[in-house]
Amino acid sequence: MIGAGPAGLTAAFELAQTGLNPLVLEASPHIGGISRTHLWGANRIDIGGHRFFTKSADVQRLWAEMMDEPMLQVPRLSRIFYRDKFYQYPLQIPNTVGNLGLFESFLMFASYVRMRLQPELPEDSFQSWVRNRFGDRLYRTFFKTYTEKVWGIPCTEIRADWAAQRIHGLSFFTAVLNALRNSGKVKSLIKTFDYPRLGPGMLWESCARKIEKLGGRVVTNARATRIHHESGRATAVEVEHEGKTHTLRCGEVISSMPISTLVKNLSPAAPPMVLEAACGLRYRDFLIVALTCRKPDIFPDNWIYIHSPEVRVGRIQNFRNWSPDMVAEGTGTVLGMEYFCSRGDDLWTKSDADLVELAKSEISNLGLAEKSDLGLEGHVIRELNAYPVYDAEYRPHVDSLRAYFHGFSNLQTVGRNGMHRYNNQDHSMLAGHHAALRLLGRPELDPWEVNTERSYYEEQVLSSDKKHSATEILASEKAPPSPKEEISNLKSQI
Repeated sequence: MIGAGPAGLTAAFELAQTGLNPLVLEASPHIGGISRTHLWGANRIDIGGHRFFTKSADVQRLWAEMMDEPMLQVPRLSRIFYRDKFYQYPLQIPNTVGNLGLFESFLMFASYVRMRLQPELPEDSFQSWVRNRFGDRLYRTFFKTYTEKVWGIPCTEIRADWAAQRIHGLSFFTAVLNALRNSGKVKSLIKTFDYPRLGPGMLWESCARKIEKLGGRVVTNARATRIHHESGRATAVEVEHEGKTHTLRCGEVISSMPISTLVKNLSPAAPPMVLEAACGLRYRDFLIVALTCRKPDIFPDNWIYIHSPEVRVGRIQNFRNWSPDMVAEGTGTVLGMEYFCSRGDDLWTKSDADLVELAKSEISNLGLAEKSDLGLEGHVIRELNAYPVYDAEYRPHVDSLRAYFHGFSNLQTVGRNGMHRYNNQDHSMLAGHHAALRLLGRPELDPWEVNTERSYYEEQVLSSDKKHSATEILASEKAPPSPKEEISNLKSQI
């Protein structure tokens, strides 16, 4: 497995339980990918905030098997902060109308009606998709500024695919109905979520320990630099580790490195059209400035979205509200000031000291905390390739790469970057789960067919009369051979 994020570790965990000995190679010193927990002294930082929520029975089973202790049940609260006011989400009509005023609320409703009568066609951009469902006025108030902070490009250049994936099932009409009925049925409106006591990395560190206990290996600081292939099969992986280059022969490869990097690392080189598609994919990077605060109750949310255009911060995490054990004893809370950027731009290249000063100034200017309440020092975490960009050209590029790798018999790509798909942690786990079962003789389980909405809207990903775990798959094979013989045969094939 190339990459020790949720997809790669899930695949390794499933395979290790069958008696195989997977090797996981991670380029960084950490495991968990963007779902890791970063340590800053005795404080713990969640990279981006990871709510644990799914309706997939397979993911629920995996969480239970991987964790060493039960998760916390955490109330979900994340609001929008705009023009010095908090807007509840899920929508609460008294709060929203009270903040906007009756006249502005009427204008937003009229704007919604106008767009429903005369929708913007073709509906191919984020802007047109959202305006058609919410109206232009609400789009400009609650979608445009924040979305352009995240992606760094105009909403007209972001594909409607992203809106359909991330805001599926929600519209002006359904939001109002949800407020009136308090149904909580829309994906984005869950009321509570599970959370590991020490952050999401607690899950993946436990998972890695169990993989190694079962005979597998998880190696950090091990960068896969070259994937050799012949006749549609990966044959060897070159790995840089502790200053040396090692060539490892392989029978099966599951990769979650950025699919564009994977293409560029192939030997012999991929065809020019495939390389061109790889070079056309773009990623958005991300950084967090962590600040200590003397006050524990600065706001009750897990995080807040900052829609104010006069500041560059996009979200602010309050880690005590995820789990009190994330915060060092004697500290009120730790705030995570999140900035979306691209490597080489002015934010990415600022010194840590300048970023800490920027974060302190912005939270003070927003009126959320006084500088005197903040600690003297801060901590900066930079994350490359955090978000695959859904720009105008991404879809044909991804389709070309998917078709190319479909021609490999023993190389699968999984995960957010391995599939250039802005999915959630549970979707990455399902992709890794499917890759493992595909390797074990279930060719119909294509990781690319994991529907990013299915784990929320269906009770199970597969029909309930089928076995889902790797061990159950092996146990359900017809005898003879016996399960031990089946595992032995699989090992010899791999």
